[in-house]
Amino acid sequence: MVAGEASGDLLAGLLIQGLNGRWPQARGVGIGGPRMQAQGFDAWWPHDKLAVRGYVEVLRHYRGIVAIRDQLRQRLLAQPPDVFIGVDAPDFNLDLEAGLKAAGIPTVHFVCPSIWAWRPERIEKIRRSVDHMLCIFPFEPALLAQAGIAATYVGHPLAQTIPMHPDRLAARQALGLAADRPVVAVLPGSRQSEIENLTPRFVQAAQIMQRQNPDLQFVLPAIPSLQARIQALIDAQGGVLGLEVLHGQSHAALAACDVTLIASGTATLEAALFKRSMVIGYHMNWLSWQIMKRQQLQPWVGLPNILSGDFVVPEFLQDRCTPEALAKACLSWLTDPDRVDALQSRFQQLHLALQRDTAQLSTHALEKVLSR
Repeated sequence: MVAGEASGDLLAGLLIQGLNGRWPQARGVGIGGPRMQAQGFDAWWPHDKLAVRGYVEVLRHYRGIVAIRDQLRQRLLAQPPDVFIGVDAPDFNLDLEAGLKAAGIPTVHFVCPSIWAWRPERIEKIRRSVDHMLCIFPFEPALLAQAGIAATYVGHPLAQTIPMHPDRLAARQALGLAADRPVVAVLPGSRQSEIENLTPRFVQAAQIMQRQNPDLQFVLPAIPSLQARIQALIDAQGGVLGLEVLHGQSHAALAACDVTLIASGTATLEAALFKRSMVIGYHMNWLSWQIMKRQQLQPWVGLPNILSGDFVVPEFLQDRCTPEALAKACLSWLTDPDRVDALQSRFQQLHLALQRDTAQLSTHALEKVLSR
């Protein structure tokens, strides 16, 4: 298995739980993170070696990433596994899967690349690389079937693990937050490049919010390996009164908050499943942004908006991702309960649509692949 970042590690960890239940003697090896390792996975490389987003950012790490992929390919070809499962990270995994599939190793990809949102040309690479796709969104198998790619809708694992009605009060108590004061969760991403680009903007937005509403409490769940860097970026902006940097605990932060200022990515779907109001912000290297813009097929980038087919939450991208705009949008959620209620209703419908027995459905699909 290969999972290339924190969100992939989370999804793979949940998948491994189901695989261990069906095949208790199975051994998982490859690239992964702490959640996979907690399920007995043997990580030959840590997942954060691949956690890079943006074309220019990838170029800076290109040689190292390619070297890891080449070494992993040679190792798997020398000792072929029963099946290879690539978890998201399509730019890394699809090329790897193509070589393994050509050598007769069954390949499964978990999380369909967003060909319905951008880079539709990847459908050909998927066909060459993947024996079976495990899809987390219900409309994807039919789309893949048109290209002759076998696929199974398995639901989204997070829709099973996140409760339909999260306990905000219990989460606040667990984090030591006041129950009667509003909470803003600040999530500037999980990749180094995201954190460098977004943390200063998000901190400045929090400073503006704090000045306008001194009663606010702020929590920022930090990936443990990047916590020191995040704290340094916060300090460089002069800090925020009432901001607590957490050691991980992103789900606790989302459960506790009234609104989250959040980077575009899987975390936005997590926030939607927690039924939380959100403001999506994103900023990247200028050249990477120009390339991404040209490949975008839909007017939205946030998963809650893409899945809803509407701007149900605001997005502030690139030049629009200013501290002032972010702060204003976050504060507006705190003063409009009717808008919040309508959003929560939309998110509950989304949660129900994504709630399936992912582990069991994935295991059944894997059994079919292995029986060929």
